Amino acid sequence: MRAVLVPLDIDLALPPAGSQLRRAAGASMGTDWSVRMMLPPAVDGQLLARALQCELDEIVAQMSHWEADSLLSRYNRAEAGSWHALPPQFFDVAEYALRVAEDSGWAYDPAAGALVELWGFGPTRRYDQAGFYAPADEAIAALVRTRAARRPVLDRSSRRLLQPGGAVLDFSSVAKGYAVDCLARCLERHGVHHYVAEIGGELRGAGVKPDGEPWWVEIEGVPDAGAGTSTPVVALHGLAVATSGDYRRYFTHARGDHGPRRASHTLDPRSGYPVANQLASVSVLATSCMAADALSTALTVLGPEAGLAYADARGIAARFLVRGPGALLETTSAAWRTLLQ
Repeated sequence: MRAVLVPLDIDLALPPAGSQLRRAAGASMGTDWSVRMMLPPAVDGQLLARALQCELDEIVAQMSHWEADSLLSRYNRAEAGSWHALPPQFFDVAEYALRVAEDSGWAYDPAAGALVELWGFGPTRRYDQAGFYAPADEAIAALVRTRAARRPVLDRSSRRLLQPGGAVLDFSSVAKGYAVDCLARCLERHGVHHYVAEIGGELRGAGVKPDGEPWWVEIEGVPDAGAGTSTPVVALHGLAVATSGDYRRYFTHARGDHGPRRASHTLDPRSGYPVANQLASVSVLATSCMAADALSTALTVLGPEAGLAYADARGIAARFLVRGPGALLETTSAAWRTLLQ
């Protein structure tokens, strides 16, 4: 039986009279974005589409680790002891990411960019390029030993960030979710309150469709799940969803006498190695896509048991799929089960 999740608070307001179902779409962050919306008669759809793209372009200019001239890239190259004033978008992401990092005991670490690059998941020396090889244990250990000294320091009162020397920020596990939230806020500023926004599989929705139904979406599944694994559907009505999975970017490598191992792009910054806790995916529902994005990664690193305890202690709606012998085993948090209908 397919699980159906519905938010606890439902706003029954319908779109304004004369609203039409419209779509806006484009490219950003190395993937596609799209918005389906009930466009009120007074709103210019073309103007709105340009405003949505401008929102995303600004996030890329600030937070891309692929663009050499982005604010994030300039921070990563900055000299030790330098302070950097942050624009509102960058501050919001840095502040939330560091808060999750501290709360998770640094199982989630937005300053683990050097480790990401070492394992070939950064913008250079990629794992899918010729000549790449898995890093040596000594190189990994050296990064782990110095990670505490390389953590950025956020001055929340003055909205600036200290580069302690060698800090390498990587917002790839939070910026895309934040960008979805920015699309949502842009829509609402323009008078659009019934929509679903998506970037690369991460979504946030509000209001209803033309037939008065909420925006129903499937929770992202695991490609090799096999028969018998049902895919839940959720009403994205004031909710966002993000999924972290071991099937997106990975490679196999041999290490010691253990034979081939799967190296997922999700790394445990505490050990310096890819997560090896058999989690195939973690999906999180939250009111903000930034939170869903960051928390799905944090829970993946924490693992099935510690991650579930973390989610239950904080009221996080999460679904864990664990690879078992011949099947995926599902575990859900109490907050997730509360949404089940």
